[in-house]
Formats: sequence, structure tokens, C-alpha cells
Amino acid sequence: MKTSEKLIQRYCAAERINHWIVAVCFVLLAISGLAFFYPAFFWLTGVFGTPQLARIVHPFVGVVMVLAFARQFFRYAHHNLINKEDVTWMMSVKEVMKGNEVGDIGRYNGGQKGMFWVMVLCMILLLVSGVIAWRPYFAGYFPIPIIRVALLVHAASALVLIASIIVHVYAALWVQGTIRAMVEGVVTHAWARKHHPRWFRQVTGKETGHS
Repeated sequence: MKTSEKLIQRYCAAERINHWIVAVCFVLLAISGLAFFYPAFFWLTGVFGTPQLARIVHPFVGVVMVLAFARQFFRYAHHNLINKEDVTWMMSVKEVMKGNEVGDIGRYNGGQKGMFWVMVLCMILLLVSGVIAWRPYFAGYFPIPIIRVALLVHAASALVLIASIIVHVYAALWVQGTIRAMVEGVVTHAWARKHHPRWFRQVTGKETGHS
């Protein structure tokens, strides 16, 4: 790191820990979930030791993930309300992918906000459908047809979430400096000025045209 590099805190330690709790839970759930639904991946149940243990632990890890994400929701929801700048960003994705940011972006851009609300919807569907299918605690309260529908909803929501997270990770790797924000909690002035100019002005009181 350059000694003269100017940094801005983007995430505090508590935010970063919470993010990685959700991330680790997601990986464990995705691996074990794929093992349950696709016979070719059944060997992946070994992530929890044995297939039997995986079936027991999977829903409990799911609860931990939902609770951790709920904390993120209440912390970040007001930053993810979509406005006209986000619509402009979404309509100019091709330009953004060339490395040219579009619009006066705040703390999060249109893509990040879209990802946030996809996660919210998927988390709700996964929680509700997971509870309905959770044996031996709750499934007994629901008829078999409802449980089958819940399993389908659970699987579909999980696939959407997995695909979305893959895009999320790719974007984080593609935009240089983004991973640093969630590992060290800081970003450079140059990164913030380029990718989130309105947020940069808010936290520094500086115009984006100045250092």
C-alpha cells in the first residue's frame, strides 16, 4: 500500500464479520443443498461429516444465515432504495462494463441494490419454505402437497440465490478495490470518487473533481 494513499472507511469490523458469517453459511448451505437435490452431488454432504448429520445441521445453519442477513437488512435497507440514478445505471450496464461509471451513484449502485432485494426475496422464500419442510419440528403441521410445493420453492429460490451470488462475487473481483472494502473495511479516495461519487462527497465533503 502506498504511504500517501488516502483511505475512507466503508465497513466497520462488525459489518465485515456479519458479512462473512452470511457468506460462510451460504457456502455451507449451497454445498449441502446441492447434495440433497442432485444425486450426482450427494458426496458433498461430507461438508458436515455424514449425510445424516448434514440433514440435521443444514436447517440450523439456514437459521443462522437468515438472522445474520436480517441484521444486514435493517442496517442497509435505507441505502438500497432505488432512485432515478439507479435506473440510469441499470440502463447503461454495457457502458459500466467498459469501466465507465454512469450517474451520480451513492453508497450502492443499481446493480448492488438489485442484488440486495433479490437476496431479501430469496431469504424470505427460503425461510418460509424451509420451515414448512423442516422435519421433525414443523413439517408435521402441513399436508404432503404443501410440503412438496415448499420443497420446489426452496430449490428454485436457492438456485436463484446461488446464481446471483456468483454474479456478486464476479463483480467484486472484477472491480478492483472492492474486495478490500470487505476484507480491510477501507477504500481509496480514487475508488470512491469513481464508483460512488455521491457517497464520496457525503463522507468527505469534497467535490468529485478534486482530490
